[in-house]
Amino acid sequence: MVNSKIKRIILIVLDSVGIGALPDAEEYGDQGANTLGHIGELLDDFTLPNLERLGLGKIEPNQALAANIRARGVYGKMAEKSVGKDTTTGHWELAGVILNTPFPTYPIGFPPEVILPFQERIKREVLGNKAASGTVIIEELGAEHLATGKPIVYTSADSVFQIAAHEGIIPVEELYDMCRIARSILRGKHAVGRVIARPFFGQPGSFVRSEKREDFSLEPPEETMLDKIKAAGLAVLAVGKIVDIFAGRGITRFNHTINNMAGVEAILQYMASGEPGLIFANLVDFDMLYGHRRDITGYARALEEFDQRLPALMEQLTKEDLLIITADHGCDPSYQGTDHTREYVPLLLYGAKIKEDVDLGIRATFADLAATITDLLGVEPPGYGSSFAHDILR
Repeated sequence: MVNSKIKRIILIVLDSVGIGALPDAEEYGDQGANTLGHIGELLDDFTLPNLERLGLGKIEPNQALAANIRARGVYGKMAEKSVGKDTTTGHWELAGVILNTPFPTYPIGFPPEVILPFQERIKREVLGNKAASGTVIIEELGAEHLATGKPIVYTSADSVFQIAAHEGIIPVEELYDMCRIARSILRGKHAVGRVIARPFFGQPGSFVRSEKREDFSLEPPEETMLDKIKAAGLAVLAVGKIVDIFAGRGITRFNHTINNMAGVEAILQYMASGEPGLIFANLVDFDMLYGHRRDITGYARALEEFDQRLPALMEQLTKEDLLIITADHGCDPSYQGTDHTREYVPLLLYGAKIKEDVDLGIRATFADLAATITDLLGVEPPGYGSSFAHDILR
């Protein structure tokens, strides 16, 4: 282990901000995808000056970002070694767990061996049972749901079983019970990454998803860096859906924020507490609101909004802090369909003890980040990944 004198690491995942297709992208139908690159090509007014200063434009050519600058930190990109391109797989690999088998997905809906026992146990038939956008399927089937009381079941490109219900028809706690039933059924070959409760309210034509979403996730199959850091007596402070992705394991406290700017505020609050350990945040708007909906302009504006808040995060860093910015997969808003895209993810590191203008090149797995974080914090590493701590410390 290195003698880094780094006491705290702030790890921010910009959900779906990929930076170019992986060599095996064609196997996933994603050849040519480049989330950040295509946004830069398609929008003349797209600027990220603060991320640019950290070296974002030096990782991969981008029309909107300068490459001929001296980066204020270390930069590079990482390849995903796990099979898949979903949220859970990406985050687990960032935390040191590599999956050789992808989570199951259901592009044509769930089979009878899943739906029939689910209906029997909840004593209701379901509506939907197909892949769809959550907001679209609620508008499509919401009126029928109000009339019949049947919950709306749907999935997405991710490995998820989602249940939507109007809070006035199926109380939220009952909806959560339905999700627990689904979670108990979805095992073995049908072990989806997450079962998600999607309560909503309102009337046909103006339905709104509520903030009472709840995820019922699988636990990682092996110990992650979160488990290792917590076991060493350090804080693991989770922001956004991190607590869901890891089924609450290895986390000491969490703030379940539901959008990017609330996430930034939660990070700042945790930084102000001064606790040594790890702050692990997911900022979800890029993926949820703009990537899947193929909204190029919305995606760009969300990135710019984060970029504008970045100085506040950097100013609050102490001399013993390290800021890391990365992603978990791609979701190219200019690409066909609505699915995630199999891409490299950016890697930016900044702090008082970190070198400047150093190119890490391409890391073979996201798990190298977990190995590095545990190395810097002086705790036992997870089972996968190689530390690059020596390459980044002054």
